[in-house]
Amino acid sequence: MKKIMTLILALCTFSVFAADQNLKVDTKTSTLDWKATKVTGAHNGKVSIKSGSLNFKSGDLVGGEFVIDMTSITCEDIDNPEYNKKLVNHLNSDDFFSTSKFKTAKLVIKSARLGKGGHFDVEGDLTIKGITKPIMFKANVERKDKTANATAEIKFNRAHYDIKYKSGSFFQDLGDKLIHDDVNLTVKLSAK
Repeated sequence: MKKIMTLILALCTFSVFAADQNLKVDTKTSTLDWKATKVTGAHNGKVSIKSGSLNFKSGDLVGGEFVIDMTSITCEDIDNPEYNKKLVNHLNSDDFFSTSKFKTAKLVIKSARLGKGGHFDVEGDLTIKGITKPIMFKANVERKDKTANATAEIKFNRAHYDIKYKSGSFFQDLGDKLIHDDVNLTVKLSAK
């Protein structure tokens, strides 16, 4: 009887870790920071995660998605309230993210494979302004019981999403007015 109970306990424990698990992203503790550079400097800020999930199979990340509230974009590097508001309004305008028309962006994880360095090599689809393009990045994932924490550095090319303002991909001879196309995102997700 003791052996049967031990076997049942072992099977139950195995099934908890082997089963598919979908964890909901905690939007209050998860963060998304952005940074964009130009010839004469850089700007950075935050944008809120509206919803999301991470999907696991046998303890490994296999999929997920998160929705970004583009109307929540902030600038963290300009102290002057007037200039800060001016930049945020410009980011919300049609020159950049057109947030009155496209209130959210979305990243869908299509596949994730455990890489040599202990990170996951992730492939997904990033949708901004209604335009979806494939994207690849590395993610670090820590699992504990029924929770997960994930971090990633993601780079996307804004020109692929019809964000043309002062982009060298669309305009020549911008000189020191040039804004680089690559935008960097630092993502920290908590899920349970």
